[in-house]
Amino acid sequence: MASKKLQSYIAITVNDQGPYKYERGVSLEEISKDFQKDTEYLIVAAIVENQLKELNYTVDEDAEIKFIHVCSSIGTRIYQRSLSFVFIRACMELFSDCKVSVEHSISKGLYCEVHYKRAIDAIDVERIEERIKEIIAEDVVFEKSRIPVDEAKDIFREYNQMGKVKLMKYREKPYINMYKCGWIKNYFYGYMVPSTGYLKDFKLKYYEPGIVIQYPRVEENGNIPEFEEHPKLFKVFRESEKWGEILEIDYVSALNDLIVTQRQGDFIRIAEALHEKRVAELADAISENIDKNRVILIAGPSSSGKTTFAERLMIQLKVNGIKPVSISLDDYFVNREDTPLDENGEYDFESIYAIDLKLFNSALERILRGEEVELPTFNFLTGKREYRGKKIQIQLNQPIILEGIHALNDELTAAIPRENKFKVYISALTQLNIDEHNRIPTTDTRLIRRIVRDSKYRSFDAEKTLSLWPSVRRGEEKNIFPYQEEADAMFNSALFYELSVLKKYAEPLLRQVDNSSPYHPEAKRLLKFLNYFVALEKEEDIPKTSILREFIGSSSFHEDHD
Repeated sequence: MASKKLQSYIAITVNDQGPYKYERGVSLEEISKDFQKDTEYLIVAAIVENQLKELNYTVDEDAEIKFIHVCSSIGTRIYQRSLSFVFIRACMELFSDCKVSVEHSISKGLYCEVHYKRAIDAIDVERIEERIKEIIAEDVVFEKSRIPVDEAKDIFREYNQMGKVKLMKYREKPYINMYKCGWIKNYFYGYMVPSTGYLKDFKLKYYEPGIVIQYPRVEENGNIPEFEEHPKLFKVFRESEKWGEILEIDYVSALNDLIVTQRQGDFIRIAEALHEKRVAELADAISENIDKNRVILIAGPSSSGKTTFAERLMIQLKVNGIKPVSISLDDYFVNREDTPLDENGEYDFESIYAIDLKLFNSALERILRGEEVELPTFNFLTGKREYRGKKIQIQLNQPIILEGIHALNDELTAAIPRENKFKVYISALTQLNIDEHNRIPTTDTRLIRRIVRDSKYRSFDAEKTLSLWPSVRRGEEKNIFPYQEEADAMFNSALFYELSVLKKYAEPLLRQVDNSSPYHPEAKRLLKFLNYFVALEKEEDIPKTSILREFIGSSSFHEDHD
């Protein structure tokens, strides 16, 4: 009897501490209650034996557990997803026969629209917020069940969610995991918190014509950030929505249909033509005031396609009779020993003070006055600047193009008057979503781009790229995003078809991330995400000048061995 009783207990290691004794079959939620007091942030999920699990998961044998709190990238997604489900339920209860669409991120929140027989106003938003609070107070359980795909289609038809119905056509498995919150059922790409009671911290902001859901953020130490107007960024998202209408594509299922029926050729050409037209429009805007637009500054987060965009902009400016020159900011790095250090005592090459601002601005002033200036070359092996006789002299109608993470920060070019700068912000602002309620985060598109490019051009495996990504994101939050609204123009480098192309490159790389790797859960998540797309194998329709070529190869602007 004693032996049998002993076997009913298991040993659990939590966050590398323990082991602790628990009854076999204990839920992660029960275990989390013993450790919630040790963290200021809400626990929303856990990594069990290196696999991401919801808190309602039960543990039947000895295990190592790491809890996931809301102030983490994984935790934020779980919290946001769960909150959006409650938002959808509240809207459908208050506005009969309405359709809710989860669109994109804006101002560190989630922009959604409620499509109803009349426009939604600020008073409606207050009503939705109150109803959400009521649902949260009821602490409704998110019930998860596995149901056949045909049954799921019937449910989605009943809710008039045809994007989900069409998506099921490409579902490889004969079942899906459906969530239930009270009377409403829904399908989400990713996990949920156990119940609505976890979602006490949120705000709604009326942002015509839609609503922004605000929630705790990693960058704000678990607080809800103050809402900031981002009219220029929002305009780009709206423009992308119109591009989707031109291309007659709304959700992933429509893209899959094009590929399966081999109608992608025209679609790719139109998507690329829209890009080229926008680049030409920017070149025209710069050319119209070329006497003032002496310095063209291009900035954007990692894997936005800045290099290809800059090359294409130069071509379009040349079409207008203008001959721009480019200067590499890398050549103005301070000598290695003078590089500022980060909080860990490591060289911070992303700091604006890693650039010799005084020397750079002095050279820039002289170049713009028409003087001949010798440019340095930074030797990355020795960590020092060298002068090798590389000289530059320009005419008054020749603009200088500068591309880099600090390009929109006026401190970089402090010696140049603002009226002589034309600032361009570029990012892959994905508008194509999986379905009505499952969006494609811009960061996921850029991360997959980077995984593919790092493998091809830097010999990095996916694990290496995934390990660097959090640091890259912190740098973007600090050095790029605060300045995006100061841009004179924005360029959306996302291509509606790109994930179907990147899929065949990224999947083998992600599968190589070992089960024991700390980055395995993230690799698994991205593989699941790519599974929604039908792979586009043929690449002959993708022009050599496409931004996508910067990542997959055979670019006119990048030397490789394809």
